[in-house]
Order: sequence, then structure tokens, then C-alpha cells
Amino acid sequence: MSRVVPIPLQRNIGIMAHIDAGKTTTTERILFYTGVSHKIGEVHDGQATMDWMEQEQERGITITSAATTCYWREHRVNIIDTPGHVDFTMEVERALRVLDGAVAVFDAVAGVEPQSETVWRQADRYEVPRIAFVNKMDRIGADFFRCVGMLKDRLGANPVPLQIPIGAEDEFKGVVDLILGKAILFDDQKMGADPVTEDVPADMQDQFDEMRMAMLEAIAEVDDELLEKYLGGEELTTEELIAGVRKAVINLTMCPVLCGSAFKNKGVQPLLDAVVDYLPSPVDIEVMKGTNPDTEEVIECPCEDEKPLAALAFKLFSDPFVGHLTFLRLYSGHVESGMTVINAATGKKERIGRLLKMHANKREDIKWAGAGDIVAAVGLKTAATGDTLCEPGKLCVLESMDVPDTVIEVAIEPKTKADRDTLSDALNKLAKEDPSFRVKGDEETGQTLIAGMGELHLEIIVDRLLREFSVNANVGAPRVAYRETITKSTKMDHKYAKQSGGRGQYAHVVIEVEPNSEKGYEFSDEIKGGVIPKEYIPAVDKGIKDALNSGIMAGYPVVDVKVKLVYGSYHEVDSSEQAFAIAGSMAIKEAMRKASPALLEPIMSVEVVTPEEYLGDVMGDLNSRRGRVSSMEARANAQVVKAMVPLSEMFGYATDLRSKTQGRATFSMQFDHYEKVPASLAEEIMKKN
Repeated sequence: MSRVVPIPLQRNIGIMAHIDAGKTTTTERILFYTGVSHKIGEVHDGQATMDWMEQEQERGITITSAATTCYWREHRVNIIDTPGHVDFTMEVERALRVLDGAVAVFDAVAGVEPQSETVWRQADRYEVPRIAFVNKMDRIGADFFRCVGMLKDRLGANPVPLQIPIGAEDEFKGVVDLILGKAILFDDQKMGADPVTEDVPADMQDQFDEMRMAMLEAIAEVDDELLEKYLGGEELTTEELIAGVRKAVINLTMCPVLCGSAFKNKGVQPLLDAVVDYLPSPVDIEVMKGTNPDTEEVIECPCEDEKPLAALAFKLFSDPFVGHLTFLRLYSGHVESGMTVINAATGKKERIGRLLKMHANKREDIKWAGAGDIVAAVGLKTAATGDTLCEPGKLCVLESMDVPDTVIEVAIEPKTKADRDTLSDALNKLAKEDPSFRVKGDEETGQTLIAGMGELHLEIIVDRLLREFSVNANVGAPRVAYRETITKSTKMDHKYAKQSGGRGQYAHVVIEVEPNSEKGYEFSDEIKGGVIPKEYIPAVDKGIKDALNSGIMAGYPVVDVKVKLVYGSYHEVDSSEQAFAIAGSMAIKEAMRKASPALLEPIMSVEVVTPEEYLGDVMGDLNSRRGRVSSMEARANAQVVKAMVPLSEMFGYATDLRSKTQGRATFSMQFDHYEKVPASLAEEIMKKN
């Protein structure tokens, strides 16, 4: 089977923004004008095509990155709509990992908002070329030029307007295209479907001349040939200008800025033209590299259909009709339905049952997909987010995604006993779909704990349990994942002997225990002369490991302990693996009591970006939370404060920070390391447990 659309005519783009900047509405209009959807869905009606989970339609926010395909000017555009809420940063992260370009949507009134900065920084990290769309130009207080200024000051971007608005607020009629030198007007009666091109309005001629001059200089600056022509007084053609902008966007040296009002059907077609003209195709970006898992050799994965397959599984989803879907980005090679592939992460063979092109919540069966494509596969059982699929015998592991550590956990239990198994299955399914969500059991209480990126993240999970799996669950208050460790070395001699008629149980172990700072648990067998037979050694190790799951201070897992098995004895008849496991377990528990145990707490690396005028309040607040400020630096017109703060002090921080800074400061935090809890606090924690 051959490809329908040549690779250079393909675009894989994301639409990213702060919550409520209008990115889902923008995507809806794109689908309408490209002919995919014959009826416009509105977010505020809960009808938007891209927001297809019930929670999304109810809350009017986008949680999962829905993928969809549309066509414009003979180009195939795969669009990923990403969430704007900080708790769903992992969704944005995985979307950006597989995109070639992005459209950043900004609210013309609010400008650059906190989550816009977070997403922009993520896009910087993955070096994603982008164009900016200043949306909501029809709103009261809309200011295009203020927005352009904020792109420069707050994001450190090089924004170059390619359009200027005609009117603003209620008077917003269309745009002047600085490259074409024409006004583009949109007719409300026709829902903006047939834009009309006219001459630049006379009262805007001076502004047009000034802005076009600035644009020409900006384009010429990033291309030596164009600069020479421009300085020589030659006129630059439309084709040269478009090629110059494209080159600068792909090199990340320019961010073209367009404007419109998606809700009022204005400016969307020129935005589509810009996606096709300026954003890269899969062959315009750097060749993806992977490694051979056996030899560590670096392998190039050129974007060609006939090369060996390298496909990244970037999202898993349970579809009520089709079953388990795995979204794939093909970097090289091709896939066909019925094909056998190897999961490079597990080494297991998998068969692709069906291939689907997704349109938000509708799907189209296809038989073949080639390099550069984004498709959904049905039938993959072991693939997890971040795994690479390859051809048998041609293994290659692509760089996976950064999965952030979970920062909050809550206990969860089914409301009825009948729901217990369903809850367990449902949680495991959700954890496979979302790598930033974890499930674990609490040995001590027997409770199930769920951990995630924030309170809204876990709220949505509980919501999905009810809607998708019909499981009613009770949820506890958020809590911190403490750990225990030892601070001194000690030796422990433990004999386990039990005689109760019939065969007895006997095991004798001597262990040396010492702190093993930040290296986890290590076990070494240093038995001489066979005083304990080899087959019993793993049982001692297992017994110790099991005992370390629950410490002696407050029942938290024990970390950073080195154990040496140095001596012991056994009985020909009464010794068994079980007896040695019990002896190991008891020995380590006793050793911990003698080795000055300590309680550890997770310390978060916190970064706060705040306007200068709130710096004092932010610093004072961090200090009151037992935070240690490690650095401060100026970024654009804001201050960036980096600090180490205990997680237990960070609950409710988002709300406090918003109120202290009128919503203008943003923060991000991720787990950094564990540290000893101050003695007075450790006592309180132990009392609670």
C-alpha cells in the first residue's frame, strides 16, 4: 500500500494555551472550515467535538489530548488539542513530545497567562516551532499589541506580527495581512466561511506601512540573502517572505503572530494557511535518534516509509466501543493492520489488530500508516506510554517522555464490597493510560492509595471511576508519602526456632546493617564455608525486603539500607525457605530499632515566577513553609524564585499564591529528594500513625 499524502504535505501540530484562552473553540472552527464537522460545536454548550469525555463537556475544560485529522490546501493536518490546566501537565508533555509544530492561543484581554508560560517552557524544552494566535479580539478590553509585547517580555519570544486587526471589541471585522498587503474581512451572515479580500483601509495605511516595515526587517534579519536584497532596496516577493518566515520558525528564531476571534468565526482560515506555510513537516525537523537496547549504539530514524519501524506509544485510552487504543507517532517505517511488532521496552511481540485515524470521538479504519503519521492501534496488550514499537530483529528505543513524580496521594475505597474487584481493575486501567497516576496498597491499613499530580487530577480520576466503570468510591484527605531509614550501623544475630509437634522450623542469621545514603536497598551474601546453604540465601533477602515495606516508626517504607548476611546456621530437617525468610524479616526489624531510625519527608524543588512587586510576599510565604530559597533571577519582567520546600507544607499553596499575587504568579514543583524530618514534627507524625 502506498501513501496518499506525501510527507512534506503533512503537519503534526498541537494547539496549546492557558485554560479558557479558547483553544478548543479554535480547533472546532478549524474542523468546521476544513469540512470535517458540518456543525460547529460550542464549548459553553458542552457540544465541542474535541472535548469528548463527559467530564470535559461538563467542566468546559480539556483533559485528554484528543487527536484528529483534517485537510487544508492538499495538506493533511493532524491536530492534538491539549489541556491548559496545570494538573494535566503530563498530557501536554506527551502531546509536545510527538508534535512537529504548535499553535499557541492567547486571550487578547488577558495576554500571557500562567499556564501559557508553563506550556511555552515545555515547548522550549522539546524545541517545538510555534506560531501565536491572539484570540478573542471581539472581547471588551482586547489589545493585540499589548499581547505581542507580553510574548516578548514574559516568554522571551521573538514575536513578529504578520497581521494587524481591523477594529477591536464589537468593531472587530477582520485583519490586514502584512505579507499580502491586503485586508481580509469576514462576513457574519456566512459564519465567516467566505473571507473577502480588499485593499487596506485608507485610515490604516500609515499603521500598515509602519508594521510592514518592521516585519520586513525582522524577516530579513534571519536570512542573509533576504537581508542583502532588502538593504539593496529590492522588493521582496510574497514567496520569498513566506519562505523566510518558514525558515525562521523552524529554526526557532521567530514566532509569527496572527489574530482573530474563533468564536465569532474570524481569522481561522488565515491561521490554517499559516499552519501549512510556516510550521514544519515531519521531514523538516531534526532526524529522530534512538538507541539499540543491546549494544547502546545510537540509531538514526529517518522519516521514510521504507526504513525500519520506530513508533512511539504516546497515549493509551480505553474506548467503550473499540476497546484498548494505543496512540502511535511513527518516526520511521510504516505499519499495517495485522502486522507483528516488537515492544523494545519489554522485548515482547505484539500484533496490531486494527489501525484507526481518529477524529476526536469518531474513527476511520485504515489499513496502512507511514512515517510521520499519528494513528491509533487496536490490539496492543503490553505497550505502555513511552514505549517504542519496532520490527522484529531491528530493535530501537526512542527517548521516552519525562514522567513527573506524583506529589499527592489519597486513600480510596469502594462504597460497597461488591465494587472491590471492579475498583481494582478500573484503577489499573487508568494507571496504564496515565503514567502520572499511580496506584499502590498500604500494607499497614490495607487501604488502596492513589497518587497523582494535584487535587484536580485525582478528582477527575474519581469522577471517571463513577462514569466509565460505574464504581462509587470514598476518598480520604490528601497525605504525604513519608519514608523511614537508619542513621547508624549495627549487627544483629537472630535465631528463629519453632517446635510444635511434627516437623519444626529453624533458621539462624547474622546480619550487618548500615546506612546507604540515596542508593536504596542493597543486599550482599558474605557467607563463608556454607554455614547457610545457597538455596536459602534468596529467602533471607526476600524476608528482609518484605519487612522494609513497613518501618518501625510509623509504618512507612524503609529506604537507603545496606544489609550484609555474614553468618548463620541451619538444621538438616527443620530448615526451609520460609523459616529463613521469617528469620531475615525479624532480624532487620530488630536491627532497625538499634540503628537510630529516622523519618524522611519528600522535599520538592519549587519554582515560583512572580511579578517584582509581589516578591517580598512570595519569599516570606516560602520561608514560613520551612522553605529554603536557593536562587533568584530576573526573567523578562518577572522574578524567578527557586526553593526547596517540604511537600507537607505545599498543600493549598496554589490557592494561597493566587490570592497573594492576584493570580499573576505561577509555580511548578517536582520531587527532588528525601530529607530527615525535624524531631518535633517526627513525633507528631508518629502519633498520628
